[in-house]
Amino acid sequence: MRDIQASFRHRITKTARFLVVAVGVVAASSVAGAAHAAPPAEDAASTLTSVNAAVGKSDVEGIAWFNDAKSGKVVVTADSTVTAEEIAEVKRSAGDDADKLTIKRTKGEFKPLLAAGDAIHGNGYRCSLGFNVQQGSTYYFLTAGHCGEVVSTWYADPGETTVIGPTVDYSFPGDDYALVRYDNPALDHPGGYVAADAFVGENVTRTGSTTGTHSGTVTGLNATVNYGGGDIVGGLIQTTVCAEPGDSGGPLYDGNKAIGLTSGGSGNCSSGGTTFFQPVTEAAQAYGVTVY
Repeated sequence: MRDIQASFRHRITKTARFLVVAVGVVAASSVAGAAHAAPPAEDAASTLTSVNAAVGKSDVEGIAWFNDAKSGKVVVTADSTVTAEEIAEVKRSAGDDADKLTIKRTKGEFKPLLAAGDAIHGNGYRCSLGFNVQQGSTYYFLTAGHCGEVVSTWYADPGETTVIGPTVDYSFPGDDYALVRYDNPALDHPGGYVAADAFVGENVTRTGSTTGTHSGTVTGLNATVNYGGGDIVGGLIQTTVCAEPGDSGGPLYDGNKAIGLTSGGSGNCSSGGTTFFQPVTEAAQAYGVTVY
């Protein structure tokens, strides 16, 4: 995203039935038994839910996972810090259903993309502004929760002299979103977006203060990622879009659809990687604000 000192006014604009044919006499006990049998689709969904929970209980750091109903698997992505023994532990956690796992590798290390530098600043940290939102006549913006956790007041410059406003609330870990209020009337907060849900295969674009604008594809929904140190976040959008430290909180969008807020990931914009995004719809609903 462009230097916030030069173009803060314009950055945000870039910024998921038993049919019986009876012939003759059907025993009452047989009918009752069939009526209580779970359809195969329900069995499959229940198995995936169980395997998904088991992966989480493995407590292996540096992995992300989501249910892929199409393949009938729980897709586990492991970063470069995850050892072969830890992969084996993930498989052991699934027990007899280990065949329901698809294990993938990605470059780099999963981590919240927080850094000191340029864009929206506070307490020596740098993040990226996500989407402008409002509640009545009060204007705010959304950014990453792990940014709001460490910064109470945000500034428009690295010297932290031009105040933007305070972090009103944040949610991290578990979720990864924060709400910041505009307290400086000299700063514009233009809109042009409508909140929308992502879908697998969607072509999306991300903008951040470190790496600017990059595009990729949504590969999974409702992903859970273990960033380590007890920082586990669920309900995320998994993508092939690259990102780097400082891009945290920046917007993920598809045209004028506001999709997500940059949470974390691995790799970089030279070699690529996997990046996760907090859905905007969840954050907006949590705070009772509207993306505009």
